[in-house]
Amino acid sequence: MASVIIEIRAGAGGKEAALFAADLFKMYSRYAQNQDWKQKTLDSHSTDLGGLKQVVFELKNGDVFSKIKYEGGVHRVQRIPQTEKSGRIHTSTASVAVLPKPEKTQASTIRPDQLRIDYYRASGPGGQYVNKRETAVRITHLPSGLVVTSQTARNQLQNKENAMTILEAKLLEQEELKNIEKLTKERKAQIKWARRVDKVRTYNVPQNRLTDHRIKKSWHNLADIMDGKLDKVVKTLNKFESKL
Repeated sequence: MASVIIEIRAGAGGKEAALFAADLFKMYSRYAQNQDWKQKTLDSHSTDLGGLKQVVFELKNGDVFSKIKYEGGVHRVQRIPQTEKSGRIHTSTASVAVLPKPEKTQASTIRPDQLRIDYYRASGPGGQYVNKRETAVRITHLPSGLVVTSQTARNQLQNKENAMTILEAKLLEQEELKNIEKLTKERKAQIKWARRVDKVRTYNVPQNRLTDHRIKKSWHNLADIMDGKLDKVVKTLNKFESKL
């Protein structure tokens, strides 16, 4: 799989969760740079503190899916937030979805009459990057009820293309989930650890430790990992999956 769509959403924890989502986005962006992958942001919704409520982006190159597919799931951070004055450690979460980008032949099944397309003004924190024209796009896929948006580009056409890319990936994921349900219980148990609904990692900042709960293994030097040095984590998860 040469391309993937990654969606990061802030979870429990309010503004701190949005800051954590932004940290995860930076981590994957730096890892992508280290791997010489191409990156394109498809949609982004930021906060006034520099956090991200949601970001959707594409990573592209030969081995991207084999290395990034393990990132799907609920990620949890334990640290003292920037907004915390008493020094208490808080726990916040963000969810990560890794969606294979469909090939053109797979994406061609969406009919124009199945879509409702709305245009609106792009928004941003504190008035930044707010577009006075209606360049942001919202697409509703009527048969499934899926709704996707894009507002990162400066024109409607590019935002529409970005939104369609997200929609196609989400529809493919829905189809794959249906196929998984048809598998035997044994096979489902083997692949369950890679699904997004489960808590996969804890980033414990005071203890300088990353723990992957699926394989019950921890690594230190958390700052290096957050700086995009994910190779040792990815290699360990690769070995774990090969034993399933």
